[in-house]
Amino acid sequence: MEKFHTLLQDTVRWSLVVIGAAILGGLWIWISAVPAEATTGGLIPSPREGFLAPDFTLKSLSGDEISLSDMRGNAIVLNLWASWCPPCRAEMPALQRVYQENHARGLEVLAVNMTAQDSLADVEAFVQEFNLTFPILLDTSGEVGNAYLMRALPTTFFIDREGVIQRVIVGGPMSEVTLQSTVEQLLEDVP
Repeated sequence: MEKFHTLLQDTVRWSLVVIGAAILGGLWIWISAVPAEATTGGLIPSPREGFLAPDFTLKSLSGDEISLSDMRGNAIVLNLWASWCPPCRAEMPALQRVYQENHARGLEVLAVNMTAQDSLADVEAFVQEFNLTFPILLDTSGEVGNAYLMRALPTTFFIDREGVIQRVIVGGPMSEVTLQSTVEQLLEDVP
């Protein structure tokens, strides 16, 4: 214990210990750091406006595997929903109309059903009832809901051609005017 007190009282030695620890800490950070571009293309993944949309891969209702990153180059409307959700039910016809009107211009709608909170039979009946033609993805484990910090249903993310979230609408139902005007902004940025 006396040696420790002696070290504390000797300012030169104490300064060397602190500087040595700082240098070792800096070296450790430099050696162990992974550059952001190695994992996210230089952008920080976050389910917020202005940030890269977190990637995911889910099975569709038709059995195909679809990854968000495979859709890069298209404007994306990512809609998190459930068949039992009244606002989801109310806005789905508008999503279908906007998709049909703008798909040829580079719009994709990915409707991610929160299957962990829903049933496959109800999802299938919902899709038939509304004659939905865009991909219906099944989040059976809740991973996408968690990655996107889902707080309410529906939640809609508008993602530009570079994969960056431009707008988030939590709750609903979203009006067709809001949907179309936001999609129009995404589609205006054609390369």
